Amino acid sequence: MWNNKHTLGLLAIGALAALSIPVASAQPAATAQAYPIKPIRLILPAGPGGGSDVPARILTQALTADLGWRFVIDNRPGASGRIGTELAAKAVADGYALLLGSATPNAVLQSVAPNLPYDTLRDFAPISLVATSDFTLVAHPSLPVKTVKELITLAAHQPGQIHFGSVGNISGAHVAGELLKQLAKINLVHVPYKSPGAAMVAILSGEVSLYFGSGPSVMPHAKTGKLRLLATAGKHRSRMFPGLPTVSETVPGHEATLWYGVMAPIATPKDIITRLNTAIVTAGKTPRVIDQLAAVAMESVNNSPEEFTAFIKSEIAKWGKVVKASGTPIE
Repeated sequence: MWNNKHTLGLLAIGALAALSIPVASAQPAATAQAYPIKPIRLILPAGPGGGSDVPARILTQALTADLGWRFVIDNRPGASGRIGTELAAKAVADGYALLLGSATPNAVLQSVAPNLPYDTLRDFAPISLVATSDFTLVAHPSLPVKTVKELITLAAHQPGQIHFGSVGNISGAHVAGELLKQLAKINLVHVPYKSPGAAMVAILSGEVSLYFGSGPSVMPHAKTGKLRLLATAGKHRSRMFPGLPTVSETVPGHEATLWYGVMAPIATPKDIITRLNTAIVTAGKTPRVIDQLAAVAMESVNNSPEEFTAFIKSEIAKWGKVVKASGTPIE
C-alpha cells in the first residue's frame, strides 16, 4: 500500500517534471537572445590578402563598430577552397563558426568535382550574400583588338592561336573565359597559372594575350598602357570603369562575377541564422560599407537566406554546364 510519504514523493517528482518543461523549452530562446557572447570565427578558404579578405574585413569591422560583435578571421587556403570549406562544414553548428563562401568552392567545384568532401546545399545554411565583383577582360597591347567584337572576329580567323591566362583550372577567370568561348563560338586556348601574381606576369609580358582579372588588379596597368581594357563581365557597367562596355553587350548571356556570402553549418539554429542575416543586411546597406566595397570595385549585395540559396543553386547549374562542355579535367 502507498503511504503518505510515497504520495508526497510522487507529488514532488510530478511538480519538478512540470516545472522542467517550460525551462527546457525556453532554453534555446535564451541562448539566441544572448548571441553572440564570444568571438565568431569567420573561415576564409583562401590565404591572407586574397580577394575574400577584403569583403570579410569590411563586413566584420562594420559589425564590430555598430554592434560590438567580435570576430576572428581564420584563413584556411588550399585545394581551390576545398580545405577551408570542408573545415566549416564540419564545425560545431552553434553560430560561432561561419564560412565566407564563394563561387569556386561553393558553385563551380560543387557542380563538377568528384569526391568533394562537402556538399554546399546539404552541409550549409546560406545566410546572405555580402559582395560581388565583376571580372574585367584585358588584352596585351600586342593583340590587335580594342573591343570584344574585334576579338571575336580575330579569334574566328585565328582559331587556337589566342591564349588566355587564369589562376588555375576551374578558377573564376578560367570559367569566365570558357563561357566566352562557348557563347561566342570561338577557339581560345586556356593557360593556367599557380597564382594571381604569376597570371599577371604572363599577361603583362605577352606570354598570354587575354586575362579576366579583378578591377583593382588591372587598373594600374591599364592606366600606364601595359594592358588594354576590353570589357567588364558583369550584368551592368562597372562603377570603376563606367565608360567600358560589358561583354554581354556583344555576347548576350555572358556574365562572370566573383561573389562572397556568409554561410553556417546546416544545423545552426534558425533564430541565429535570422539574427545574422539581419545584422549583415543592415551593415551592407550603410554608406560606409557601400563606399569601402566600391573603392575596391565591389558591390554591396545582400539578400535573404532563401534568395541566397536560390542564387547558389543557379550558379551550380550554370557553371556545371560550362565546365562540362569545356572538357576540363577535374582533379
